[in-house]
Amino acid sequence: MKLLKLVPDNTNIKFLNLRIPFFVMSLVLILGSWTAVAVNGLNFGVDFAGGQEVRMTFAQRQTAPIPSLRELVGSLGYGEPVVQEFGAPNQVSIRVPLPKGAEDTPGAATAIGDKVIATITAKYPDARRDGNDTVSGKVAGEFRNSAILALLVAMALVSGYIWVRFEWQFGVGAMFALVHDVSVTLGLFALTQMEFSLQIVAAILAIIGYSLNDTIVVYDRIRENLKKYRKMPLAELLDLSVNETLARTVMTSLTLFLALIPLLFFGPPSLFGMVAAITVGLFIGTYSSIYMAGPLLIWMGVTSTSFVPTETAADRQDKLARGEG
Repeated sequence: MKLLKLVPDNTNIKFLNLRIPFFVMSLVLILGSWTAVAVNGLNFGVDFAGGQEVRMTFAQRQTAPIPSLRELVGSLGYGEPVVQEFGAPNQVSIRVPLPKGAEDTPGAATAIGDKVIATITAKYPDARRDGNDTVSGKVAGEFRNSAILALLVAMALVSGYIWVRFEWQFGVGAMFALVHDVSVTLGLFALTQMEFSLQIVAAILAIIGYSLNDTIVVYDRIRENLKKYRKMPLAELLDLSVNETLARTVMTSLTLFLALIPLLFFGPPSLFGMVAAITVGLFIGTYSSIYMAGPLLIWMGVTSTSFVPTETAADRQDKLARGEG
């Protein structure tokens, strides 16, 4: 039986012929994304903006009915709640956004929590209240800063790994590709004002991992081809390397995309933002591996002989002593 091949073996697409217009487009996307973030801001969820937290235990259940709770609390009109297991499987933490001024009005935030508790106990009589606390904006701000720091550290560490694994030019190329991917994702959330929560931070980390993985595959093939084709112009060598890894890239991206489609169109609303972010990241991560990470090597002066060890005077004398000169 003949295997299905989505990409023919003799594929020879001249990707780098369009490297300049695509690079300019990428710079515009990065600038536009950060402009959108500066002008519109991000619609931070309860995780990063603060809110009211209610903790409850369902005494007669082994597991808490989290999907039902999310729908029930969401119907109260306080915004999209964050419902998570907290401790045992039958214990939950429920966080809802607070209306403007509620945190500064004595008793207003607690009253909102009491209403959430009353609504849940009306439907689930075995539900026991364990806590009703206000998460201040200051605490949420510290949480937000920690999440941003985690993203920056992740990007720096993976770029450092590529620097050590390959050469510094590769590390710079990988860092620029990651900055591009993260910037476009943040721009998407600034434009659409979809809720930006911890789930989205997890999605961005997944995008960084996917983009890095694809970039390393391309870079590894570039390094192999630099040793094999010493006289080939670098632009042709980069095209060759991308084409040789294209089948793997297409299969990986397509497999992930097929898994995301049902979640994107039929999944719960609480997961839509995360799935949308990963879906966009899937495409921009593939794009940046080809049109960001590769062309930067040319503009940083990499040639087919850049990484060939230089012969020293001692090496030449040693060769002459062995009669090889």
